[in-house]
Amino acid sequence: MIVYVNGEMVLEEEAKVSAFDHGYMYGVGLFETFRVYNGHPFLLDDHFRRLKEGLTTLGIEWDMNTEEVRKVLDDLIEANDLREMDAYVRWNVSAGDKGLGLYTGHYEKPTTIVYIKSIPQKMKVEKQGIILKTRRNTPETKVRLKSHHYLNNLLAKREIGPDPSIEGLFLTEEDHLAEGIVSNLFWVKKRIVYTPSIKTGILNGITRQFVIRLLQKEGYEVEEGFYLEKDLYEADEAFVTNSIQEVVSLTSIQSHLYKSSPPVTKKLQQLYQEQCRALLSRSEL
Repeated sequence: MIVYVNGEMVLEEEAKVSAFDHGYMYGVGLFETFRVYNGHPFLLDDHFRRLKEGLTTLGIEWDMNTEEVRKVLDDLIEANDLREMDAYVRWNVSAGDKGLGLYTGHYEKPTTIVYIKSIPQKMKVEKQGIILKTRRNTPETKVRLKSHHYLNNLLAKREIGPDPSIEGLFLTEEDHLAEGIVSNLFWVKKRIVYTPSIKTGILNGITRQFVIRLLQKEGYEVEEGFYLEKDLYEADEAFVTNSIQEVVSLTSIQSHLYKSSPPVTKKLQQLYQEQCRALLSRSEL
C-alpha cells in the first residue's frame, strides 16, 4: 500500500509519525472513513464538513480545500492502481508535535495521513445483531466526534470476536439503544423508521444522515428518539448503516429472528446503489 503523509506518497513501511505527535500521545485527532466507487468519493463534501467542524472543536488548524483533497485522492488511487475498483479510504488528521505535556493552545501543524485499499464491489448485505455487555461511553465533547479515542469500540469488538457476520449493538448506561460498534442502527415498524437520537451520545454518521434524507424523500416517516431494547423485538425489520458497508440488514438480534426479504431495507439498498456513484453531498438529493 502507498499512503499519503503530509504531502508525500510513501510506501506503508516507510510511513512515519513523530513520537511526540499529540494524536499518538493523547488521542488528539479525528478521522473519516468513506468509500470510493470507481474513482468517485461518495458524500465527500459531507465527510469533510464534519471533519473540519470537529477539528475546529479540538483546536486543530487544518485548511486543505476541496481541490487539494481531490488531488490527494486521485494521486492515491493512481499510485495504488485502484482507478477501476471500489476502495476504502481512511483520512486521518492528528494534532501534530507539541512535546510532552497537555497543550492548551491551537495546533498549527497537524499530521495528515491517508490510507486506501481495495474492497469488494459487493459486500455483506446481512448480519446478526448482538446486544453488547459493554456500554456506550459518553462523548467527551458536546457531540460525539469520530476521534482517535476508540477504546470503547475496540473493547466491544473484542467482546463479540472477529466474525464479520456479527455486529455488536451498544446500549447506553441508561439502557437506551445507541449504535453499532461501527454503524448506526435503524428499525422499521408499520413502515415508520426509527433510529436513536444523537442526544443518546451516538456518532451522527454521514451515512445515517444520508439514509434519513433518502427515506424522507421516498415518503417514509423517520422518528429519532430514546428507545429500549424491547423496541427492536417489536419491529418488522432492522438494519445498520456505515460508509463502507452501506445498508446491512439484520437477520436477527439476540434470539429474535426477522423475516427474510425485509421490504424497506431492500428498497433502501436499491436506492443507495442508484446514488453512490454520483453524489458528493446528501444536499444534492
